[in-house]
Amino acid sequence: MAKTRISISLDVAQAERIKEHAERAGLDVSAYLVHAATRQMAETDAIEEQFAGVDALIARAEAEADALSEEPAAGAGDLTEQERREVEEALGLVHGADRNADRPGHAA
Repeated sequence: MAKTRISISLDVAQAERIKEHAERAGLDVSAYLVHAATRQMAETDAIEEQFAGVDALIARAEAEADALSEEPAAGAGDLTEQERREVEEALGLVHGADRNADRPGHAA
């Protein structure tokens, strides 16, 4: 297998620490760094794969939200008091509530 050289720059303390860890692992510095990088890439790939469906769902929801009009839907002003409370509660779950139980960005 063909090999290529990659040059990295790091401070002396980092270099010494890497050398010590490589020695403890019984590896030379190159093999140690390749192993560490390969393991990190595998972790990142697994996480991205695990969340790909969620990321796609979020992207679709954001696209749909962007496509919505800023105008309130017809009949939106006709909510009952109970429906308004339910909407406020749902928005609180989504956006969180500050210490005064107000939605962020809204006057009390």
